Amino acid sequence: MPKRPIALELGMATYLAKKKLLQRKERFPFTLMLEPLELCNLACTGCGRIQEYKDVFHKRLTVEECLRVADECGAPIVNIPGGEPLIHKQIDEIVHGIIDQGRFVYLCTNGILMNKAFDRIEPSKRFAFVVHIDGMESVHDHAVDRRGVFKKATAHMREAIARGYRVCTNTTIFRGTPAEEYVELFTYLRDMGVEGCITSPGYDYESVTHDREQFLARTEAQALYAEVHERCDGLDIPFYNNPLFHEFLQGKRDYRCSAWSMPTYTVEGWRSPCYLLADKHVGSIRELFEDTDWENYGTDRDPRCANCLMHCGYEATTILDAMSSPKDLLALARG
Repeated sequence: MPKRPIALELGMATYLAKKKLLQRKERFPFTLMLEPLELCNLACTGCGRIQEYKDVFHKRLTVEECLRVADECGAPIVNIPGGEPLIHKQIDEIVHGIIDQGRFVYLCTNGILMNKAFDRIEPSKRFAFVVHIDGMESVHDHAVDRRGVFKKATAHMREAIARGYRVCTNTTIFRGTPAEEYVELFTYLRDMGVEGCITSPGYDYESVTHDREQFLARTEAQALYAEVHERCDGLDIPFYNNPLFHEFLQGKRDYRCSAWSMPTYTVEGWRSPCYLLADKHVGSIRELFEDTDWENYGTDRDPRCANCLMHCGYEATTILDAMSSPKDLLALARG
């Protein structure tokens, strides 16, 4: 099982209790998605960002703006995706500043530049690398459209773990890749010593203009997840997402989207409505929460959401629903 820091678990539980039980908030951020730049050193076939933000690759968020946004959001966890955030020349100052605010930072990376960060960002219980790995060597290198990336990324991961860093992974599951490939990958990552494996189905961004056949329809994704998890049973794979969300991925549970739970800030501002869809960008998180008609989004409400099973929309719902179900709350605690 994932070995998250106890301080993270306690901090998140306290935050949720304060927002939901004491303040009676209906909607509030769980995690901030902070993108300090959109430029990347890869051009993965399933990535929408490289098309959506291609005209602003030159833009960077300043350290001061990143810290202001983290404070404005108030969430205890900050994910830093992109683009490739390690390209940002002041990424170490951004990470240290957010940690100094008392938050936990998950820096999402393709792993190529990880070694450049070892002397700039020290190991900490409040910091973790999240390396995107979509399969074993041939499958992953095909997904990122470059040879040698798997070897370089996994070598840097091993070095990071040896140095005492927390290392997690994020795996996108695509059509055409057999369940056995993912079982082999998760076993490989388990043996490497990663803290946890995050999984999600490939989402068919409108901005992805080629190779759209790789994306899974909702029922396909659920069937593949069910097979992967059945094959992983008893292997002690350190899946990072909670067990209720994994049941949702397998089609055993049904939830409504909570797109507001992971607000996204980019070089263009707050992205509305969510990490995956950008109908507009707004200037403040208050404007994002108050002026977005959240009931218009989600499965059976917006056709663009039909195949979405992403944790950024649904994992918060599993947690909120569990707070009113002792049985589900116990399942969360065990998981």
